Amino acid sequence: MNNSRIWLSSPHMGGAEQQFVNEAFNTNWVAPLGPNVNGFEEDLQRFTGVAHAAALSSGTAAIHLALILLDVKPGDFVICQSFTFSATANPIVYQGAIPVFADSEPGTWNMSPEALESAIKACLSGELEYKGIKQKAALPKAILPVHLYGMPAMMHQIIDIAARYGIPVIEDAAEALGSTLHGRACGSFGHFGILSFNGNKIITTSGGGALISNNGDAIVKARFLATQARDNAPHYQHSHIGYNYRMSNIVAGIGRGQMQVLLQRVAMRRSNYLRYHNWFSRLNAKGFQVELLPEPDGHTANRWLTTITLDPAQNRGISRETLRLAFDAENIESRPLWKPMHLQPVFIGAPFFGDGTSERLFDEGLCLPSGSNLTDEEFERIFNVLETVFA
Repeated sequence: MNNSRIWLSSPHMGGAEQQFVNEAFNTNWVAPLGPNVNGFEEDLQRFTGVAHAAALSSGTAAIHLALILLDVKPGDFVICQSFTFSATANPIVYQGAIPVFADSEPGTWNMSPEALESAIKACLSGELEYKGIKQKAALPKAILPVHLYGMPAMMHQIIDIAARYGIPVIEDAAEALGSTLHGRACGSFGHFGILSFNGNKIITTSGGGALISNNGDAIVKARFLATQARDNAPHYQHSHIGYNYRMSNIVAGIGRGQMQVLLQRVAMRRSNYLRYHNWFSRLNAKGFQVELLPEPDGHTANRWLTTITLDPAQNRGISRETLRLAFDAENIESRPLWKPMHLQPVFIGAPFFGDGTSERLFDEGLCLPSGSNLTDEEFERIFNVLETVFA
């Protein structure tokens, strides 16, 4: 029996990537920056409808630069979605700022507008504590919602609240390239949008990210800071602290090839979701209650990962861990949903506002294999495990 590893989300090349990489080699343009970087940024601008893009070494770098551009400094408040990967929250601490975590709402699993407004009011109250120390009243410097697993957040409500208080939004669309909200690309709603091209994303450059914005001056400054903030002088001169955050010409060549198949990858991931949806619909007709995340009106998710939640009390004692271990025994990768940031040891003492939605999702949720290169044979192995567990 073929027992090769089935990955959660493995890279899927389209064929054109090699052409751009070979061109970089043939022209000896292997140093940072170059035509592929410029071309990749233009591809991202066209696809998202955002006027300007800076190709960077990671999505984390993009968040860090966005915080710097918004003048986030030590002691400032930044409201961040709790239910996310740590890369969303870590750059807040890079700046010495205070992360204030907001819970999720059940419709999209993303930032709850109600929790967001509660967090803002607490920051303004002068009663907020961080690591046991009462903080001075202040308006948060930024709001960081996330489009988790490719599902668009409730951006209209979030943007309305942010505008009412005059707080800029950094939109973490690292998992949501190809997702739209009422026809508008995720990443295009905030002052800044964040993209990621890590190896497990819907398209990959092996590692990389981008900062996108309609503010051209901000993107020019981001590129400056991302190339060690070198002043315009014949010698190496620096008047600002900079970072080595720019994407290389070779890596960008992979991205240019991947952009050519992005819509196909979205279609394949959505097809995976439908395949799982149909299987669990038949299962639930037998008395189980396994839930998949539906799309609210106007939301079109790229379905980067297909996710489920199951309460053991409603599924004859079967838990997400029952499934995860059964998959692992058959060399199939699955993964619990993100552990909320307010539960992470590194963020103990950070303020949190919510009703426990993200904690329940973490306890009950599982990410299923979702790669756009999954074969029928691999799906057969996946469903065989599910059949055995739920039998």
